[in-house]
Amino acid sequence: MMFREPIDPPLVSVVIPTKNSGETIETCLKSIREQTYPNIGVIVVDTCSNDSTREIAENFGAKIIVSKTRRSKARNIGAMKAAGEWILFLDSDMELDYSVIEKCVKEIGKRSDAVIIPEVSVGEGFWAKCKALEKRCYIGDDLIEAARFFRKSVFENMGGYDAELEAGEDWDLNQRLTQAGYRIGRINAFIKHYEGRLSLRATMLKKRYYGKTLERYRKKHPTEARHQLKLIRPAFTRNWRGLVKDPVHALGMLVMKACELGAVGLGFLATAGDNELEKKY
Repeated sequence: MMFREPIDPPLVSVVIPTKNSGETIETCLKSIREQTYPNIGVIVVDTCSNDSTREIAENFGAKIIVSKTRRSKARNIGAMKAAGEWILFLDSDMELDYSVIEKCVKEIGKRSDAVIIPEVSVGEGFWAKCKALEKRCYIGDDLIEAARFFRKSVFENMGGYDAELEAGEDWDLNQRLTQAGYRIGRINAFIKHYEGRLSLRATMLKKRYYGKTLERYRKKHPTEARHQLKLIRPAFTRNWRGLVKDPVHALGMLVMKACELGAVGLGFLATAGDNELEKKY
């Protein structure tokens, strides 16, 4: 009887865009190193950090690409350099359950082309608890959750993320995948997204920044955006029992969502004003 050397399973490339992520990236990289799937490579696309981000990533054996660019384009740059058959996109403030990548690979093996990994939010303080309650409502919601794990060939066929979108880029890619006839699966292992000590002001500032490119998303996908960019999302009505059980944070969640939508609107207006100035001059 002949014995053959075991063949390594196909490579999974994990792409992480970073900028001054020294406080969070070690936890992210540890969770990748501790995955049950054995063949993983990490690519960090760093936007000129001036902290310990690159040093930490190098200590974990990650490939470092320095590029002064925004998040969506950074992901595309990482994907172009990826050698893996499959690609997982993470943010530096995320932590994976130990079986996430193995389960994604198995789901792809069931004829999926991309995989949704549900997220839970973790943080400190009242507003972080409100955000955590909101995120729990979205688990299993195809309108809000978006794929992070892709066949590389499919990701390339779709042209990657829309580099002009700094928010809604994951929704946009999901819509394009569906329209092209690709199958999006999902798994039951989770990503933890660390919010830190979340403040209402900080989340509003972030949403105002996102609002500057969400208008582009709204124009590309008006029907979906009408449901995604509203105060009372379908996910909230479906999960009303969970909200009733925690009325204080449910009310805080609605206040936070109202403030965030107002901030997105300010971002829309700022972009519209800039466009008018460009036309005028």
